Amino acid sequence: MRSIRNGLVLALGITMTTFGLAACGGDDGGAPAASDPNAKVELSLATFTEFGYEELIPEYERLHPNIKITHRKTGQGGPYHQDLITKLAAGSGLADVTAVEEGHLSNVLDKGSKFNDLPKIGPAEASPDRWLGWKYDAAKTKDGKVIGYGTDIGPLAMCYRKDMLEAAGMPSDPEAVKPLFATWDSYFAAGDQYVTKTGGKAWFDSAAQNFNAMVNQLPTGYIGNDDKPTLESNQGIKDAWTKVTDAVAKGQSAKLTAFSNEWNSGFKQGAFATKVCPAWMLGVIEEHSGPENAGKWAVTAAFPGGGGNWGGSYLTVPTQSKHPKEAAELAAWLTAPEQQIKAFKAKGTFPSQVKALEDPALLSETDAYFGGAKIGQLFAEQAKKVAKPQYKGPGDGQIQENASSPALQAVEQGKSADEGWTQLLDAAKKITR
Repeated sequence: MRSIRNGLVLALGITMTTFGLAACGGDDGGAPAASDPNAKVELSLATFTEFGYEELIPEYERLHPNIKITHRKTGQGGPYHQDLITKLAAGSGLADVTAVEEGHLSNVLDKGSKFNDLPKIGPAEASPDRWLGWKYDAAKTKDGKVIGYGTDIGPLAMCYRKDMLEAAGMPSDPEAVKPLFATWDSYFAAGDQYVTKTGGKAWFDSAAQNFNAMVNQLPTGYIGNDDKPTLESNQGIKDAWTKVTDAVAKGQSAKLTAFSNEWNSGFKQGAFATKVCPAWMLGVIEEHSGPENAGKWAVTAAFPGGGGNWGGSYLTVPTQSKHPKEAAELAAWLTAPEQQIKAFKAKGTFPSQVKALEDPALLSETDAYFGGAKIGQLFAEQAKKVAKPQYKGPGDGQIQENASSPALQAVEQGKSADEGWTQLLDAAKKITR
């Protein structure tokens, strides 16, 4: 599985290398209009980190001799998306096909007029039933436009240290642990048991990691369908806050900031026993836990509260593109099941297409580091458990990254739960005012 694509995009407080998309994508006025199917067309494709497209681009060019693709790839997602918003406002400079990470999708959905409605210009085979329903629907604007073709996803399961649960006298087999991870109540109850049996060892890595997953499972998140903040009236969020901060108070958290050096080291040191685990997290765990911990980590097809998703992206066609039809055809081809399986094999990007999730090449995939777990089949099952996508209004991602996560970190460092909640409310108000 790939290492840290979506993780770095969503990581808290990480400074990322500056990147600017060259303006020769949507702005290359020297290219001819493509009324002639044999006319030479230059397209630009902008992605960040790893999409697995390196071998697919020359394949597409071989299949379409009149198409030349310039791939503009950056290593980090933070400044990529900042640059995207800047060029979107400027009206020029974006690539013909521009990738958007799901954590930043709310920042472009309210700017739907600046993107092409793909069902109107894309090929017929890129129909809604190509994708999981929740993945396809998440890229719809309020007025019904579909501005992105889904690439990958990050279905959630639970990863845990088998040896640490065994040492605590708790179930450790992937089937036997499922009741522990059935609901958030059972998960935190198991955490109390683990802390007691181990003399105070941490059950999970970070309060924010659990809280974010809990909030994303709710019918309504930080922003309502009317684009107004919901925090002060959203009982589901308040209940999640209470459960997580109670667990912190009982010693279940290792109090680590996700993607920090201390968090990275925590994997190798056995600083926590369980981990919220999207498909791409397996590579992160293996990288940071090291070869000496091979076989100690396990993953089970269970997640508290049912299903969930963390990560994944879309390919969009901004209205800046001078070749929207050709751009949509490229985006549709790259996100076809056959190509997404190839991308999965290349970089571990877990596919969002229904046929890809049924492909033997995916379902037979195993992971030796996790004891030979059938990870392809496992995460395909988890992907189908995800319910209707939660509406992500403007500011949703910023509240998660810049309000709720810092507030929970403050609680882990000694603030009371009430003080942390006030900090969260105050920070969210500054973001949404």
